[in-house]
Amino acid sequence: MSAQQQFQIEPIGFLRSPYKEKFSVPRQPGLVPSARATLVLCGDANTPEAVRGIEQFSHLWLLFLFDQNLSAGWRPTVRPPRLGGNDRIGVFASRATFRPNGIGMSAIKLLGVRQEKGQVLLDLAGVDLVDGTPVIDIKPYIPYSDNLPDASGGFAAETPELLPVEFTPAALAQLDGKDAAYQQAVIEEVLAQDPRPAYKKGKTDDKGYGVLLFDYNVRFRFVDDKVLVEEIVAPG
Repeated sequence: MSAQQQFQIEPIGFLRSPYKEKFSVPRQPGLVPSARATLVLCGDANTPEAVRGIEQFSHLWLLFLFDQNLSAGWRPTVRPPRLGGNDRIGVFASRATFRPNGIGMSAIKLLGVRQEKGQVLLDLAGVDLVDGTPVIDIKPYIPYSDNLPDASGGFAAETPELLPVEFTPAALAQLDGKDAAYQQAVIEEVLAQDPRPAYKKGKTDDKGYGVLLFDYNVRFRFVDDKVLVEEIVAPG
C-alpha cells in the first residue's frame, strides 16, 4: 500500500448543539456540563443495530471533523490560548483545530438513545462542538484504560479559571419560557470560560461582544473582572 494513498471518510452522523458559531464553543469537552446536544446518525449508520448496547456506557469518544477549518489548511506550529496566544508549539503537542486531517476527538457524556420516525438519535451532554459538526466515529469510553490518573497535562494541567457572570433583568426577560433555566445555565457556563482571544484576557476591555447561542444573539461586556450579559436578542 502506497504511503501516498488517499482515503475517503464519510460522516456517520451530524451534531445538533446550542453552539451556532465557533466563537461560542468551549475549548474542551465537559467545561459546559449543562449543554445538551443530539447526534443524528445518517446513512448506513442510522440503524438501531449500530448502537446496540451503547447505553451500557456513561461516556463516549466522538471523533469528528473540524469542517469549518479544512479549507484554511494547517501549519506545523500553533499558538495555544493557554499559553497566552504568543508562544508557539508543535501542532501535535496541542489540540488546535487546524490540523493535517482536521480530525478532533472529545469525551462526551451519553444521556440516552432514542428513535424518532426511523431516525436514531444519541442525546449527549458536555459537548464542545459547533452545530452541524460531522461525526466520523463513536467509541465507548472505557474507564480502566482511558482514565490515567498519573498522566501529565503539560501546559494545560489546570482547569481554566472561571469568571462570574451576571444578567440584566432585560436580558433574562428574553429567556422567558420552559427552557429559560436551561438556556441561562448554558449561557452562563459558556461566558464564564471567557471566549475572547487570549491576548484580550487580563486587560482593560471596553468592547461589547455578541455570541450566537441557541437561536439568540447574546450581547455582553467585561466589567470589573466579571461578564455582564446586557441583552439577549431573540430571533426575528
